[in-house]
Amino acid sequence: MKRRSFLKSAAAFLPAAGLDPMAFAGLPGADAPPQGMVIGAGKDRLGEAHSRGYSSILFKVLPRETSNGLFVIEHMNLVNGGPPLHKHPNQEEYFYLISGEVRFAVGDKRLTLHAGESILGPRGIPHTFAAVAGKPSHMLISFSPAGKMEEFLRATAIPNPPTEDAAFWSKFDIELVGPSPFKA
Repeated sequence: MKRRSFLKSAAAFLPAAGLDPMAFAGLPGADAPPQGMVIGAGKDRLGEAHSRGYSSILFKVLPRETSNGLFVIEHMNLVNGGPPLHKHPNQEEYFYLISGEVRFAVGDKRLTLHAGESILGPRGIPHTFAAVAGKPSHMLISFSPAGKMEEFLRATAIPNPPTEDAAFWSKFDIELVGPSPFKA
């Protein structure tokens, strides 16, 4: 029996046997997409829609597909706005700008990135971003390891407005540092 067929059969059997399928979600390859799976332009990995109010977010690579090693999202139509200043104690956040202009704060640095440029938000270093007003932007963001970022983005998606409560953010292993230096 091929591995994929076995995994599908096992997934169907687990609930009937009284076992929690999520207990097996972290096993390498358990939820891996078929090799070479293409996720189309403007498409979410699961066909869902996500937004934090300042952009549309598409999930491209899910944590469960990489044993929590990586989570990749695409921000489309990023407009003026962005998250508050925050830091991740256990993961790096990498930004690649596809189009437009985005302002970044990483540690003490304040800079504007243009299409084709990228920047790393190292673990433990406060960072944030905001699109330049009037210029919708498009970028890829990856988190390594993935941590609880998928859960965080689901918990703060519209209609649940992003909250700037430090205790809430800490549930997702993110430290809220303060407001964005780019807030108008």
